[in-house]
Amino acid sequence: MPNMIYGTAWKKENTTRLVEEALSSGFRAIDTACQPRHYREDLVGLALQNAYENLDLKREDVFIQTKFTPISGQDENNMPYFSSDDILTQLEKSFIKSKLNLKTDYIDSYIIHSPFGPVEDLVSVYKTIEEFVQCGQVGQIGISNCYDLDLFLYLYESATIKPKVLQNRFYSNSGYDVNLRNFCKRKDITYQSFWSLTANPQILASRKIEELTKKYQKTIPQIFYKFLNQIDITPLNGTTSKEHMLLDMDIDSFALDKNEVESLNTLLLNT
Repeated sequence: MPNMIYGTAWKKENTTRLVEEALSSGFRAIDTACQPRHYREDLVGLALQNAYENLDLKREDVFIQTKFTPISGQDENNMPYFSSDDILTQLEKSFIKSKLNLKTDYIDSYIIHSPFGPVEDLVSVYKTIEEFVQCGQVGQIGISNCYDLDLFLYLYESATIKPKVLQNRFYSNSGYDVNLRNFCKRKDITYQSFWSLTANPQILASRKIEELTKKYQKTIPQIFYKFLNQIDITPLNGTTSKEHMLLDMDIDSFALDKNEVESLNTLLLNT
């Protein structure tokens, strides 16, 4: 998995153009969802097709991640399944729709968009997604918007094919998921962050970040994204600016030293 993922939520009719720009800027991982309420997964697929034709990219060059969204996260007037469908039929229809939208028979990472109840249904959906892995249609499994360590542990222990991704909003209200992130690190699970910039204006405006931008001659987002990488976080990046895409793809050109990482981590956890 690349160290940064282009996020496609809320891009609406601009989705195709922006995904193409992201790919041409160097992004090699795309996150979407079969949730028409917030994503145009079909336009992500069109962008991918255009990229394969025009950017000299192959399907295996791009890491594609999408999600199964339960009814609670859907617009009931525009869903990939019927509200009367049982939960496993919802999953099956959503998965088929994602493959059609994305013009692929293989999804690198397929995650449950959010926990839902009863927990037996959540586990049943997860177990069925395991079958997608076993038959070669999915590379890895995970879950998003799961902030309850006990629930995540329960899902992990119930799983035959263990989750490889936890994708959460990275913000102070969750305590920055310290315990969840520690568990992920121990179990080789990738922790993905979203709203990484939007939810942390107080940190981005801090004197420490300002000092680092001057020292390294980098932008505020570059410093923060690099910090996240160095504490084992893979951030989603939803910028709509081609300039910012190019800059954010350049974070491999420098590294923060150990004391700087520790200082930023202290600042984060004391927010």
